[in-house]
Amino acid sequence: MGSYIEKLTIETPEQTSLDFAIAGIGSRFLALALDTLIQILVGLIVGIGGGMVVGALAAAAPKSVIWGMAILVLFFFLLYFGYFAFFEIIWNGQTPGKRKAGIRVIKDSGRPLTAAESIARNLLRIVDWLPGFYAIGIASALLTKENKRLGDLVAGSLVVRESSFSDLKPVWQTTQAPTVPVSAFLGAANLTLEEGALIDSFLTRRSELDFDVRIRMAEQILQRLKPKLTLPADGSLSTEKILESLAYERRAIGGYG
Repeated sequence: MGSYIEKLTIETPEQTSLDFAIAGIGSRFLALALDTLIQILVGLIVGIGGGMVVGALAAAAPKSVIWGMAILVLFFFLLYFGYFAFFEIIWNGQTPGKRKAGIRVIKDSGRPLTAAESIARNLLRIVDWLPGFYAIGIASALLTKENKRLGDLVAGSLVVRESSFSDLKPVWQTTQAPTVPVSAFLGAANLTLEEGALIDSFLTRRSELDFDVRIRMAEQILQRLKPKLTLPADGSLSTEKILESLAYERRAIGGYG
């Protein structure tokens, strides 16, 4: 059996360390129970209403009953498997049950799941359910140190506690010296909290961006901040190096609120 871990530390390409608290089987079961209850209630309402419609069709147009039944079967398939993927896509890794239980699905890298990854993850519920009552899924969660079911293993995802995000702030590694000596401040103290958060957000997400979009976005951010900064006259620093140095400088002066 895999040794369970309570916290996962992810090192990102931007020299940022992110800590996530792994969701336990108990909180995941609670979320699943709440989501299942919602599915049952919706299924009962639609099933009763749909049954009445199909019954009416049987009397008026018997041949249309097959289509009515097919639509109901498709609806219940989507209700069971599409429900999870739909909410995880629009709610950034959460379903109503996960939101109530305070947990969220993310990538192993700390990034949000893509729509395709969320769909693949949830289609594996078909296998996780076998031979019944999520037996394979529970066994997989117990045997992996990060409580992963088969869908998580395929999609490269994990379920973490929502509390991980309330305190989540990029922590710039001190092993790499800032581009600009601390004695040569660029003016980070003049930036607002919102402007500092904008820099952090860009540095954390830049590896996801296309190269031209990344360059253009960095330049737009710098142009917005320039009136508050004191930049080297020789132009020796690239736009991204300036933003990195500002992030280090904010940390050095206690700018992370």
